[in-house]
Amino acid sequence: MNIKKQLLFSLTLGMAILGNHALAFSNSPDTNYPLSPKQVVPTLAPMLKNVLPSVVNISIQGTVAVPQHPMFNDPFFRRFAPPMPQERQTQGIGSGVIVDAKKGYIITNNHVIANADTIFVTLQNKQKLKAKLIGTDAETDIAVLQVKAKGLTAIPLGDSDKLQVGDFAVAIGNPFGLSHTVTSGMVSALGRTDLGIESYENFIQTDASINPGNSGGALIDLRGRLIGINSAILAPSGGNVGIGFSIPINMAKKVMDQLLEHGEIKRGLLGVQIQDLSSDLADAMDLKGMHGALVSRVTPNSAAEKAGIKAGDVIVAVNGKKITGSSALRTNIGLKRVGEKVKIEFYRNQQRKTVTAQIGGITPGHATAPDTELSLLKGATLKELSKKQAYQGTTKGLLITEVKPNSPADRVGLMEGDIILAVNKRKVATIADLNKATSLSRDQLLIHLQRGQHFIYLVIK
Repeated sequence: MNIKKQLLFSLTLGMAILGNHALAFSNSPDTNYPLSPKQVVPTLAPMLKNVLPSVVNISIQGTVAVPQHPMFNDPFFRRFAPPMPQERQTQGIGSGVIVDAKKGYIITNNHVIANADTIFVTLQNKQKLKAKLIGTDAETDIAVLQVKAKGLTAIPLGDSDKLQVGDFAVAIGNPFGLSHTVTSGMVSALGRTDLGIESYENFIQTDASINPGNSGGALIDLRGRLIGINSAILAPSGGNVGIGFSIPINMAKKVMDQLLEHGEIKRGLLGVQIQDLSSDLADAMDLKGMHGALVSRVTPNSAAEKAGIKAGDVIVAVNGKKITGSSALRTNIGLKRVGEKVKIEFYRNQQRKTVTAQIGGITPGHATAPDTELSLLKGATLKELSKKQAYQGTTKGLLITEVKPNSPADRVGLMEGDIILAVNKRKVATIADLNKATSLSRDQLLIHLQRGQHFIYLVIK
């Protein structure tokens, strides 16, 4: 066997081994191809033929609020200024994945269907269906839709916890409106956090091309199993540079299960304030080389206190899963169900300990922003408004119920009774909205307030 034939044989054999049973081989003659008619060629086409009907295109129609100039809050100015539109029409496109053919359930990204009044799903066969929104979770960027149709094809689910860096991956979606586009690459990294994209992050990083319109689409392995929901890209030049992020399917499924069961997410709460264990802190605590989440405070009567966790403990694992830092712990606990029991491993005075904690939850309508996340608003207690608990005619916003004297919130001029409507030009109706609005800029906040019947802007530094 000459060198050229040996290289071709090695390549073909290697591809076959990597793909296991997912790769098929074509032996159809091609006079333009440099191989002999009997030479087999690896292909993903048979696997994709089964998977592509599971991926759908999503289009939305809706309305969004038009930002108003602060001078329009002045009645005198409004009297003479021409009227400005309060809302404008918006459209958008994205992707989704059918995960239950019998019931018509589809997973997509929350940001794909945000502000949607009407949602349409288009199947591979061009059939267009009106979709019902089952539920959304902005903090993980997951939404669940439902369509009624016969003959749907669901994609089999993989196990994202078993992924390894270097595993091959294929992305399928609707980039730039190009239906059912397939790109391939590999898993570039796992457990990506602190990107400021979502409140709860545990991304799969891939170099399979992901572009605008791919959001909500499928990331699959070579067996055709769903391993992630494509969500975001790092694009400093505005286009794909080979750095895309997908939400692990195990994480997305936990969110979907809660949305189907409760219609909302009942977020787990351990009751600790935490920070990353830096190398300096690790050295000072004689835990050199250790990674984990350092407990800086334990909330009284919380799940953590009842389990015996104390300030100064370093949490390194939950249910056997390694905790590398504060973000990893926050995501892990936040995806647990209220009432679920978890095994927590931590170090205290260089001794490894294990306790069992029963996860608590947040009382709806009485959520308070954690000081560790919103240092510029320290001292302000916030309450989520709702239609059942309106204040001064407002149902969407965060009511300041208390401001501690001489606190940062007090010094910048916040007052009890103020209603925070928007932060950094993003509307906020929940603590989750507030955390997301401040995730990219925590050194300076632009806050839109309602104070009585007046509306004002404040810049907090």
